Amino acid sequence: MRRILLAIILAAGVMYVILHSNLWRTNDSWLPPTDTEKKDQLMPCTLKSNISAILKVHKLNPFLCSNNFLAVSRLNGNNRIELPYGTMRAEKYFQLALSRLQNCGIFGEEDRSSFCKKCVVVGNGGILRNRSLGEAIDSYDVVIRMNNGPVVGYEEDVGRRTTFRLFYPESVFSDPVHYDPKTTAVLVVFKPHDLKWLWDLLSGQRSIKTNVFWKKPAMQMIYKSDQIRILDPALTKITAHDWLHLPTKFSKLEKPKHPTTGLIAMAFAFHICSQVHLAGFRYNFSDRNSSLHYYGNDTMSLMIQNEYHDIAAEQKFLKELMDRNLVVNLTEE
Repeated sequence: MRRILLAIILAAGVMYVILHSNLWRTNDSWLPPTDTEKKDQLMPCTLKSNISAILKVHKLNPFLCSNNFLAVSRLNGNNRIELPYGTMRAEKYFQLALSRLQNCGIFGEEDRSSFCKKCVVVGNGGILRNRSLGEAIDSYDVVIRMNNGPVVGYEEDVGRRTTFRLFYPESVFSDPVHYDPKTTAVLVVFKPHDLKWLWDLLSGQRSIKTNVFWKKPAMQMIYKSDQIRILDPALTKITAHDWLHLPTKFSKLEKPKHPTTGLIAMAFAFHICSQVHLAGFRYNFSDRNSSLHYYGNDTMSLMIQNEYHDIAAEQKFLKELMDRNLVVNLTEE
């Protein structure tokens, strides 16, 4: 009788191990977290189910980590797609750049107590001029900006705070006047040279190739290495294919179209925030001479001529989100 009981207990134990292992493999959060991830737990407040279904937003660490980069790439299918939306044939460049970063956490230690974040994504549109939204923008838990949209000198209209700033080599600040110690700078990777550029800057390389970029990139990094993160290309892929339904392949005669950094910032926001509001995302296509940005003298004619983004598709998508009350646009008239 004892032998039978022992056999039953052993069999139950084996079954438990098998089932537990299978659950770990099928759960999208099974990968061992880094120390920083343990603090964050990667579990923001759950979005409403209809938002998750419509926007294809599922639990995903938006930042790549050096210790499990290859495993995460396989899990998300990134290892089967080349840049800009995957990692295939660029693994060594990702690993080089990641080796120079200290962590991949989402929020700082002082912020980790709550993930029910109300966020605002601040675009660089000229619609922000003279709107005096600075105080309202600063009142959000998280303020997300992109590229080289300045804060200094424009505080009344765009606020002072920046929690995250998404950038690529050609769009990042190089003047230390724009440095903010409380900002996390997030690299959006489009080509292997972007990663090589980051590694070169953080390694103190003096000679950096610039002819591989569409315009001269920053030649110094004003952010410290512990402030820098690398965005998982899976988020850019969601933005391009699930949101905008951009083609997955382009002919040699076509210029590939990619999402704007602003829309990628929105996808990022929906992964870390419980509420997402927008500001500065409206463009006036009817007036070619209207201001493109809230800063500088560029006009809408530049955006109309742009062949790398489908701005009409993005504006249509944003309108659908607002019509469904999934986002609030602070600059919608």
